[in-house]
Amino acid sequence: MYPFLLALHNWSRWLVLILALVALYKSFTGWQSNRVYTKGDSAVYASFTGFMLLQLIIGGLLYFVYSPVGLQAFQRLGGAVMKDPVGRFWGVEHITIMVLAVGAAQAGRSLSKKQPTDLLKHKKAFTWFAIAVVLVLLMIPWGLGAWNPGRPLWRGL
Repeated sequence: MYPFLLALHNWSRWLVLILALVALYKSFTGWQSNRVYTKGDSAVYASFTGFMLLQLIIGGLLYFVYSPVGLQAFQRLGGAVMKDPVGRFWGVEHITIMVLAVGAAQAGRSLSKKQPTDLLKHKKAFTWFAIAVVLVLLMIPWGLGAWNPGRPLWRGL
């Protein structure tokens, strides 16, 4: 189950990033052109948020149930894991920041629906989605240094 969930988590991140770009584009252009907030906008925003939540669920299963790395980091929480940059990334930083990113995406979706004007709906969505995307991009394991260990960009190939 672990290899399947790991591959699914890896591949679905690309769908999240594509949906993030579409949501950012739609919200930004809607905001800048004062475009009407449509059901299509709502569907894109809901899809982005939904796939962020799906990623969180898969990541949670990996972290708390199936991954030897996640379980190991969870068991070592404390001084030892905080001194190891890779252990700290997986044991604390990745999961914490990704939970915050999902929260930001959900806030963007919820707050945008409650705004009184279409302009404010798009602006709220853009602001919160941009925060979520920045957080996600920071915590994807690109291999940017000791604090961000590398992982395959396309698992299973």
